[in-house]
Amino acid sequence: MSDPGTPGVSVVICAYTEDRWEDVLAAVASVRAQSRPALEILLVVDHNRDLLDRLGKEYKDPPDGAVVRVLANAGPRGLSAGRNTGIAASRGGIVAFLDDDAVAERDWLKHFAEAYDDPRVMAVGGRTEPVWASGRRPDWFPEEFDWVVGCAYRGLPRGRVRVRNVLGGNASFRREAFDAAGGFATGIGRDGNKRPLGGEETELCIRLSRARPDAVLLIDDRAVIHHRVPEVREHFRYFRTRTYAEGLSKALVARSVGAEKGLESERRYTTRVLPAGVVRGLRDALLARPGGAGRAGAIVAGVLTAAGGYVVGSVRARRGGVTFSVVGLGEGGGRG
Repeated sequence: MSDPGTPGVSVVICAYTEDRWEDVLAAVASVRAQSRPALEILLVVDHNRDLLDRLGKEYKDPPDGAVVRVLANAGPRGLSAGRNTGIAASRGGIVAFLDDDAVAERDWLKHFAEAYDDPRVMAVGGRTEPVWASGRRPDWFPEEFDWVVGCAYRGLPRGRVRVRNVLGGNASFRREAFDAAGGFATGIGRDGNKRPLGGEETELCIRLSRARPDAVLLIDDRAVIHHRVPEVREHFRYFRTRTYAEGLSKALVARSVGAEKGLESERRYTTRVLPAGVVRGLRDALLARPGGAGRAGAIVAGVLTAAGGYVVGSVRARRGGVTFSVVGLGEGGGRG
């Protein structure tokens, strides 16, 4: 059982398609099985009436455990507005986010909650491991680019350490963080029907650090979830699309918070982590290890494609062709 002196944790899961029905049920089941029980689970459905009705029936009379509340996204289509809907409706002093196609290990919330014993901690993220549809990582796919499929990547710090930003599919925030900084910016992150953009959690975390300079943001790699990677995302075509979209997203983040902070972590990543990955891939190729040359080539291609997206996104931002907005969040009810 959780310590009654610590804040309750509300878990927000955003869903948008019935194609992930079994995944959503598995995600909810993994939260209900936590060693530190959640106060509640909020399933936010993104403008899909059939899915909303189906989930409402599924969890109308749930078994014992955390209450499951099914909500419609109250904002524009997209992940950011869905998360904001969940935050506004939540009752916990901590709000955690889990992807709809991921399952959390049993101590996921326990590790999150422990970090909040320090009142300076405003956000805690975890480690996301890929579950490849084919059963194994493609030989050509570099671990340095696992963020392409929404997972922790080579180059992230290990242990429980301070970071600039957490990663949105496996993250938690103290409620005061949203009171101080507002919610997730709409117009940056994912929309299920459009290009696979990202960066909304980066923009929020930088905005939070500016609003609360004393804020501590952490990653604890013991807080583990397992994220399903569908077969379509195992191909180079998706890799190229996603890296280009990341460049577009980083241009928006830089527009919001400035290039110095918006690209701070990315500079270290591109000047240290990626060159080491290229060398490793070439070494593996010389040793006749499978995929070595492909991994080295994919790293170079990923950098060039992301850079191209950044240039295009920067031009669009300067011309006013891309906009986003930050919303304040109303009180979400009682505090757990």
